[in-house]
Amino acid sequence: MLTLSQLQPLPQYFDKYMLLNNDVTVLEALQQSIAALQNAPITTWQLIGSKVYAPNKWTVNDILQHIIDTERVFAYRATAFARGEKIVQPFDENNYAVQANANNRTLQSLMDEAICLRQSTIHLYQSFTPAMLSSTGIGFKGDYSVHAIGYIIAGHQLWHTQVIENKYFSLV
Repeated sequence: MLTLSQLQPLPQYFDKYMLLNNDVTVLEALQQSIAALQNAPITTWQLIGSKVYAPNKWTVNDILQHIIDTERVFAYRATAFARGEKIVQPFDENNYAVQANANNRTLQSLMDEAICLRQSTIHLYQSFTPAMLSSTGIGFKGDYSVHAIGYIIAGHQLWHTQVIENKYFSLV
């Protein structure tokens, strides 16, 4: 299995997420990101509550729900590309956020779901053969491989948890 630095070229737009991962295999990146979820500063996130750093920004619950929804969409894309589909539908992340009703859930329930989903994604990636990992398709913002999608999933989570740390912690 390739490491991140061996996976070239990186898909434009998503490279900003991918490059947040260490230079490890995709399975190691997914494992490291689940550890980051398990060790997240939940107490601080709970203190932030429904505060946002600017008008029309998502709450911490909204962000966690977005991470979950995006992982589901990208895991579907990885499965579709690995099974030979070449084009998948986009999704409207802002509409998903409105419809998800994340602020009526507890932060702990969202964390539990995110961890469970990541475990499922790890199992999915363990099932992929090298040929499946190299399969590509067209999704939002261009084409990318199943292999790249795993790094996108892990890096997307890291991106948003850094946003929480950098923009929300000052609200406590």
